[in-house]
Parts: sequence; C-alpha cells; structure tokens
Amino acid sequence: MTQSGSLIYILEDERNIRSLIKTALEREQYIIREFEDVESFYAGLSKEIPDLVLMDILLPGGNGLAVLKKIREDPDTQFIPVIFLTAIDNEQTIALGLDLGADDCITDPLRVLELRSRIRALLRRSSRIMQRTKAEVFDVGSLHVETARHLVTVRGEPVVLSLKEYELLVMLLMAGGEVCCRKDLLAEVWGKSYGESRTLDVHIRRLRSKLKDAGPSILTVKGVGYKLDI
Repeated sequence: MTQSGSLIYILEDERNIRSLIKTALEREQYIIREFEDVESFYAGLSKEIPDLVLMDILLPGGNGLAVLKKIREDPDTQFIPVIFLTAIDNEQTIALGLDLGADDCITDPLRVLELRSRIRALLRRSSRIMQRTKAEVFDVGSLHVETARHLVTVRGEPVVLSLKEYELLVMLLMAGGEVCCRKDLLAEVWGKSYGESRTLDVHIRRLRSKLKDAGPSILTVKGVGYKLDI
C-alpha cells in the first residue's frame, strides 16, 4: 500500500465537513469515498475494503462506537486504521473509543494540516505491519499471536486490538524477553514526532487490560521501558 492512491472512507453526516475533508485529501492523491449514514457505509464496506476510515461518533442510524466495534470484530477489517472526527470534547467518550480500538481521535476545530499528518503516519504504520513477510507464531502463557494472520487470542478467545496496540505487542514479542526502551517504542509506533511519553503508558495499560490474564506478562522496567515475561 502506498500513500498516494490509498482508499479512505469518510463516514460523516454533515455535507460541508465531508466536502472540506474530501477536497483536502484529494490534493494528496488519496481516493475518497463519502458516506452520510451507517447503512451506506456498511454497504460500501461489503464491496471494497478501505486503507483507512475517518468517521464521526454521532451518526444517523447508529453511532461511531458501534461501527468501530463491528469493524474490529471482523477479521477482514479488524486492522483498518480508524480516526474519529468529533465535536464531542468528552474525555470519557474519547477514551471509550480508544478502548474499542480507534487509532486516533481529532476533536473540533478540524485542522486540515494536522489531519493530513496523522493520516500519513497511520498509513505508514499500517503498511509496515501488513507487509510483514516473515510469518511468526508466538505463545506466551495463555497468549497466542500469529503475525501472518494478524491473529491475537487469549485462551483461544480473539482479542480486539487497535493498530498501535497490535504493533506494540508484536515489538515486545519479537524482543524475546529483552527490554524495549521507551524511546524505541515511541519512535517505532508513533514516528519521529511522537510527543509525550505518557501516550505509551496509556496504550500499554489498555493493552494489558485487553489481554486479560495474559496482561501481567507485560512488565514495566522502571525508568527504561517494557518487556515480556517469557
């Protein structure tokens, strides 16, 4: 998948917002599909899988949180990068979206340059993960991961992870029990402009929670980073 020509779905009921985003992204040579309601979005998803989804949380005929949950539960779509665009400046709602597997959330006012930058970063990471050619199988206690299938299970039950959570987990697994320092994890998963290191701690906390009884195998090495108890 290349940056130019990547297919992006926009699920947003306000026409002027869709138009603004569409115009800005088409200048970057992205292919844009617009959807104003959940029903038409699902119809589009059944015909063609996008490289990234931008969507509002409040939508006619449903809500973005429910749409995200459905995306993450489908093996064909579970690792599509998803960015919420929302006027809801509510920390609890945004946190719920991230817990359900959103990769990013941008609140109003919408800044086009920032949106383009975040899209580019997500598409780069998604491409790197999906093009991983060496198939790996990892078993750590009740945790089972198959990179070729992008499959994560705990005690045989599928685990729904966001793209960043999945990449963090694979990095820790590939380290084979060695410590992954904070700087390396941030640079690899968030890119060169990775901002505050607290972001890493938040994602590790969510990853531990989602892995349930396998979560405690992710150990904190104080002042250094994280490692898996293998």
